[in-house]
This record gives sequence, C-alpha cells and structure tokens, in this order.
Amino acid sequence: MLRPRIIPCLLVKDKGLVKTTNFKNPKYVGDPINAVKIFNEKEVDELMIFDIDATKEKREPDYVMIEKLAEECRMPLCYGGGVTTAAQVQRIVQLGVEKVAVSSAAMQNSDLVSKASDLVGRQSVVVVLDIKKSFLGRKYEVWTRNGKRNTGNAPVELAQEMEKHGAGEIVINSVDNDGLMKGYDLPLAAKIREVIHIPLTILGGAGSLNDIGILINRFGTIGAAAGSLFVFKGVYRAVLINYPNRSEKDSLVSQNFHIN
Repeated sequence: MLRPRIIPCLLVKDKGLVKTTNFKNPKYVGDPINAVKIFNEKEVDELMIFDIDATKEKREPDYVMIEKLAEECRMPLCYGGGVTTAAQVQRIVQLGVEKVAVSSAAMQNSDLVSKASDLVGRQSVVVVLDIKKSFLGRKYEVWTRNGKRNTGNAPVELAQEMEKHGAGEIVINSVDNDGLMKGYDLPLAAKIREVIHIPLTILGGAGSLNDIGILINRFGTIGAAAGSLFVFKGVYRAVLINYPNRSEKDSLVSQNFHIN
C-alpha cells in the first residue's frame, strides 16, 4: 500500500545549502553533503535537492556535485536545477539519482518531458510548478526563473498537460508561502489533486509536523515536502537539521492517513 512521504527539500546556491523566503534572501545553512549524512541517519522517506542558480546562470547541472550527493544518499533522491534536455535527465539518473525535476525548460518545451519519460521511465520524471497568486489574489499563475518570470499559465491546466506528456510526479511549490512556516496552501493543493492521477507533492509553508498532519489527513497518499521545517529549530530559526523519528512519523501518518 502506498503511504504518504515526508520529504526534506534542500536548496543549493554556490555549492552551499541555503534557505529562502518567498524565493528571496537566501540564508546559508550549511554543507549539502553534511546535511545528506544527517538525513541518512534519520532515515528520511525521500530527499529533494534543487540547485537554484543553474537555470538562472544558464549552465548545465553540476554533475560532480550530483554524483557525490547520490553516492552519499541512502534514500530516494530527486535532483533539479539546470536540466534542459532528455540526455541530461538520463545522465543524472545514470549517476544514481532516482528522480529528476524539470521546471523552466518543461514550460518552454513540453516535449522534454515526453522524451525524458521515454528514456528513463515516467516514474523518474518530476515537473515542478512554482506558483504565485496574482496581484489581486484572484487566480494562481505558474512562474519560472526563481519566481521572476510569469508564464501566465494556470497551474491546473499545466499540471494536466505535464501528466499527459509523461510526467510521473507533479511538485507544487507555493512561492507565496515559501519560508513563512505558516502552513501549506491547501486550496491550491486541492485544485491540482482533483485533476491529476499521478503522485503529487506539496511544498512551501510547512512550519510544524501538525501542518504535515493536516495535509496528509486531507489528501491521504501525498508527498509532504518542507525546507525550513527540517533545517531550522525554534522561534529564532537556529540552524538544526531535524526530522521526525520513526515513532513520531508512524504516529503522524497513522493518525492522519486514510485510504481514498
């Protein structure tokens, strides 16, 4: 039986681990390899690592870094950043990465998703949709380039299109909630969940295990991803890599998980 996944999300900038707020003001929080080692010990369900500079700087993924991360990682790993071709997706999978995330390039060319899916299998192709509310808060729109470029696309239709083209998973990342630790955008999650039939992961806003419990309680089998929650501790946001232990996680899932 499929179960909910609780997923730390790590952001890499200049080879260091950072955390942002609303996709701005990156704060250095440590070394990515050290973070992976700690998460290994904590037996996390899955790990997502995004290089937030690669696309902006129009460079290829850092394959040396990716290989080191994959070699160290003992849990399923999803990498994203700078991926623009199906050949790059294949190369990254060959380095030992289970899933490869695409975003900007998929918005520009949906054939990338189809070709990558044909090469490595759709289970290894993830599409990330960075989403903001419009100025008046009346509708959601998909943005790219670290939240700098508005595609004008509605996330519901785009998620459906990406599934049609071969995406094996959709990650919904709320730019408005990023780093605020005030809870997930549940209405946004509901809109996407209603229209796709592939795994869905929600990112942006989790500030407590209770927020994850609320997400699981509402949606059942879903990916609950978080950044700040798993790298900060306390009201002063002291840097501390953390993750629920096995009993906490089992309790959280068993209390809130319902078969749909």
